[in-house]
Amino acid sequence: MTRVWILPVLLVLSGAAAATGPARSGDPVLAAALLVLFVLLAGATSPLVFPRPIAAAEARRRSAADGRPVVYWRPGCTYCLRLRLRLGRDASRLYWVDIWRDPAGAAEVRAANGGDETVPTVFVADRPHTNPDPSWVRAQLPPAA
Repeated sequence: MTRVWILPVLLVLSGAAAATGPARSGDPVLAAALLVLFVLLAGATSPLVFPRPIAAAEARRRSAADGRPVVYWRPGCTYCLRLRLRLGRDASRLYWVDIWRDPAGAAEVRAANGGDETVPTVFVADRPHTNPDPSWVRAQLPPAA
């Protein structure tokens, strides 16, 4: 659980360190701008920008029932963040499995990618698609009710 927060915490600490120099030299505006920038980067790489993850078994069960894709991801992955941001509100219509929280999900990703934990891996109708285009993923969503 703590592993997912390493990068965001390091970014906040780096921002504080980077802001210290300008603050000491009398430039509080630059110091504040640096700190805000690093805090925004920390927020973007944190698990907070993703929908709440569920277990792989539960995601497969729900996907079989309603046909929604299952996305296997991990915090700090820039490709996962790109997928999440480009999906916008549609991201909440997919099932998200954090492979760092769910060993079964990590095993499924390794099985689909020749032993590598390459994410995002999106399963649509039990077929894996590694790092697909976000517009393709959006097209795989069933019509909204």
